[in-house]
Amino acid sequence: MTIKPLSDRVVIKNVETEETTKSGIILTGTAKEKPQVAEIVAVGPGGLVDGKEVKMQVEVGQRVIYSKYAGTEVKLDGQELIIVRQSDILAVVE
Repeated sequence: MTIKPLSDRVVIKNVETEETTKSGIILTGTAKEKPQVAEIVAVGPGGLVDGKEVKMQVEVGQRVIYSKYAGTEVKLDGQELIIVRQSDILAVVE
């Protein structure tokens, strides 16, 4: 199956975080924070959103930082994806 976001929506997939700290401490599953870095899987076309023209500024394949509690989590073909608005994306990681 493929997923095609509508309007100003972006589909992202979390990037795995490191399991050890810089000082070498191994983190358990419960001690890890929810990652905020993700890779873009699909991008909507943009257009009119709430009466304003929205131009998409992100592209598939980019790594981004998004708001901590943003989006809707979905599971598709065994992958956990998050659908967020473009405005929930805070920065592009280069």
